[in-house]
Order: sequence, then C-alpha cells, then structure tokens
Amino acid sequence: MDETNIRHDQLIDELGKSHPDRPEAAAKPSGRTLPISVHDLAKDPEVAAYIEAANANLGVLRFTEHGTRHANLVASIARNILRRLDYEPHLQELAAIAGYLHDIGNVVSRYDHGTTGALLAREILVRHHVAYEDVALILGAIGSHGDDSQRLGEAVHPVSAALILADKSDVHRSRVREKNRAEFDQHDRLNYASESSFLRVDKEQRRITLELTIDTTISQVMNYFEIYLPRMVMCRRAAEFLDCAFHIDINEVELL
Repeated sequence: MDETNIRHDQLIDELGKSHPDRPEAAAKPSGRTLPISVHDLAKDPEVAAYIEAANANLGVLRFTEHGTRHANLVASIARNILRRLDYEPHLQELAAIAGYLHDIGNVVSRYDHGTTGALLAREILVRHHVAYEDVALILGAIGSHGDDSQRLGEAVHPVSAALILADKSDVHRSRVREKNRAEFDQHDRLNYASESSFLRVDKEQRRITLELTIDTTISQVMNYFEIYLPRMVMCRRAAEFLDCAFHIDINEVELL
C-alpha cells in the first residue's frame, strides 16, 4: 500500500471518530470598529504583491489558481457563512479579511503556508491599526486553514471554521491554468470538470451543503472523494464547530 492510500485510510478512520470541540472557549473579538475592509486590503500594494507572487509560485508548481479571484471568492463565502448563521457583523468582516489574506504564505513556500501566511498577515494588520484581539482571530484562522505537510487544519473559532469551509468549497474550472487538456493532472481534470460549485447554508436545518455540478465525461464523481478526502474531513469538523452538519451533493445526488 502506498503512502497516499495509507493516509486516506487514516483519514477515513478519522471520519468515524468523534472530535470534541469547545466552541464556547474560543477567543473573543475586540468589538471595536474595524479600520480596514477587504476593499482596503485589495488596494494595499504589499498585499497585492504577495498574492500575485504567491499565485505565480504555485503556478510554477502546477497548482490551480490561488490569485485575487480565489482570495475575493473565499472572502465573500466566509463572510456569507457567518452572516447566514447570524453571527455578529464584526465576526463576518474578520472572516472576510482572513479569507482574503489566507494564502499569502505561499509567497514563502507551499509547505506550512498557513503559518507563514499568518506571520505575514500580522505585520499588515498591525500596520493598518487593527485591534490586537482581532489580529489574533485572523491569525488563528489563517494558521489553521490548510491541509499541507501531512496535517489537517482545525477550526479554533467561528472565523476559522468559516475560512476552512469557504476555501475548500472553491472547486471550479476557472481555477485551471493548463490550456492543453492532454497535460491535465488529476486536480486540473477534476476542477475543469466542475461546472459549478455552491456552498448552501441552511440555518434552520443546521446544514452546510457543498453543491457541485461535475461533467462526468471529464472526471468521475469518485475522483472528488479520492482527491479531496482531507478537505471533507476538515469541512465536516468546521461545520460541526458551527453546530451544523456538512453534506456534499454532486449532480443533485447527496453523497455525504
């Protein structure tokens, strides 16, 4: 059995285990008016340079798009998750900011990019006079969002949970860089096959559902589970942190 299969077997075991969390123990925001927004960060030359270079670095390594499109989309989805679950507007905006900055660590390295991204984000946020309590929440979210280096990120507060769900739900053909379909790797093929993706949040049913439409002539549905099992574990745990169940619907069939 190769290393990938061993890892997947371990993750399957994790899916069946209870994972105790104490959301009530999470760090609290400052409650002060935020001095910046995602719009302000988008105009910050340091942020723009980091996102552009990080995306270029990942392009060299044949990863899908991680540029401003991904940053803006994750920011919007993270904000909307907390808005639909009636979290306070202050937390909604912290989630959006964390979403916009979450991948800047790739400017240093893909490995441990959550940690390096948090350290880079700290300098930016302090420069913009964000309250330290709010900086702490954003850093915790960025630092715990990834699944690289053979470790899964863990939600540590609502902002963190929203970021994980938003980031891992961005599966779409617009992220594929390779133009020659004959050169697609498995991630390119699956993303290119994904015609639409939508994260539906149902407050009344306490359900968060990733709805995907996949062209099965390009990639089989099973490929999603083979490739993205770590993401599913992270999303399930993040949803549970928000007192919700996580589901996946592919081509209008509930598969999880």
